[in-house]
Amino acid sequence: MRKLTMPELNRLPLADFQQTPKSPVVLVLDNVRSLHNVGAVFRTADAFALEKLYLCGVTGRPPHREITKTALGSTESVAWEHAPTTLGAARQLKAAGYQLVAVEQTTASVPLPQFRPAPGQPLALVLGNEVFGVDDEVLALCDAAVEIPQLGTKHSLNVSVAAGVVLWDVLSKLGVF
Repeated sequence: MRKLTMPELNRLPLADFQQTPKSPVVLVLDNVRSLHNVGAVFRTADAFALEKLYLCGVTGRPPHREITKTALGSTESVAWEHAPTTLGAARQLKAAGYQLVAVEQTTASVPLPQFRPAPGQPLALVLGNEVFGVDDEVLALCDAAVEIPQLGTKHSLNVSVAAGVVLWDVLSKLGVF
């Protein structure tokens, strides 16, 4: 066994990647404060060829040194938009026909393994603030909530880690992999 070389990875040039079809999923970051988390989510969005990122409220946005540090160039490959409020972005996505799903522990959340995305409908996953989670008004607008089953005592994952776990599961269920 050996690690693959850069040429063996067959990475697309930026212009080609931007022209490839994207996964029918967007991520909505609800007031995510850590710029490192934002950069890590950009990298994850690139890895899964997401349609778009919505950076809402106080969520940092490029160009910023701390985002760039963890994004490793993915701020150039991933489409993104800033929205002044998460509620406004959520309403816009819902009106455009997206299934709006919070990644949050709630009284009605479904464990991720049991969640099934609505067939043929684009999906918007809402990830909340590192301390307060998804805003209550946004949560009320969501069609569903999913939670990642956990065995530890914290019952909490870093927002960028949660994004990767949920995206892998959802895209697998959508047949992307």
